[in-house]
Amino acid sequence: MLLARVEGSVIATRKHPSFEGWRLLICQPIGGAGHPEGAPQVAIDAHGAGMHQRVLLSSDGIATRTAVGDPKSPARWMVVGIVDEKEPGVPV
Repeated sequence: MLLARVEGSVIATRKHPSFEGWRLLICQPIGGAGHPEGAPQVAIDAHGAGMHQRVLLSSDGIATRTAVGDPKSPARWMVVGIVDEKEPGVPV
């Protein structure tokens, strides 16, 4: 699992058929203090995450490809949850 912040969405005139019906989000991995860590990732989203919301990402490619219904899909990252708030004193 990876904590990230939604930085935008992907608009594509052409995309892999397995992405039909899925929202694609640009998600910036962040540390516990909210600072960027690493390169942004494109993730599929079925939860309706909004701009600048914190989300949990899974990099389990098999689970993501199962979700889109195509074992040959290039999908790897998937939003698996939206973070409402961070509880004080609990590591992220």
